[in-house]
Amino acid sequence: MGDGGAAVNQLPIVEIFGPTIQGEGPASGQLSSFIRLGGCNLACTWCDSAYTWDASRFDLREQIANMEVSTIMGRLPAAPVCVVTGGEPLLYQDRDAFRALLGHIRARGAQVHIETNGTIVPSREVQDLVDTFVVSPKLGHAEAQKGRVSPALADGWGNIASSHSDAHLKVVVKTRGDVFRAAEMAVSSGWDRRRVWVMPEGVDTETLDQRWPDVCAWAIEAGVNVTHRLHVLAWGEERGH
Repeated sequence: MGDGGAAVNQLPIVEIFGPTIQGEGPASGQLSSFIRLGGCNLACTWCDSAYTWDASRFDLREQIANMEVSTIMGRLPAAPVCVVTGGEPLLYQDRDAFRALLGHIRARGAQVHIETNGTIVPSREVQDLVDTFVVSPKLGHAEAQKGRVSPALADGWGNIASSHSDAHLKVVVKTRGDVFRAAEMAVSSGWDRRRVWVMPEGVDTETLDQRWPDVCAWAIEAGVNVTHRLHVLAWGEERGH
């Protein structure tokens, strides 16, 4: 679902839920609420939220509802952290509604965390409204191309990593080579390894448990952080957590 699918004063919302825990990355375990937007410019084969963009498997007219900011805020549960995710939320960064939403979340007293695939560089205005960026560029195993969109980390994120107080890389990995590619990506882009997280690919506890010990060992070897998927351990593939 593209940017033209809703009026400029609305945003395409798939789900709003919480309070729950953030299951991944540098804020793992923190009490959070979530706003999930529809639409993505990639098509990762192992995507755990394909219902936000994959019209071949899901009826996006049922999954996505266009909402005004006041409606979104009225449905948003109170939590210290609000994670704006997708899909790819930065597809909508040029909409007044997107920036207004971030401002309203902050005015409520919550931190704004953005989860993004790293193909779009946030504007200066959006950067100023976001407390934490968690950037997840895709490696080759994601087969993430859609049309002519490259899944590579966009130029400009390295500068943000240096200037923004809390910006992290979070990379899904399957092999030791993936972990070292993630570390090399960070170094070449100007990211401090202390802000790099690798996470085993998997949407069920059996797969994650099988891969977790190896990913931990590889992360230690590469000098980066490692994150599990705590929400999967707690609730499996159930949506709304």
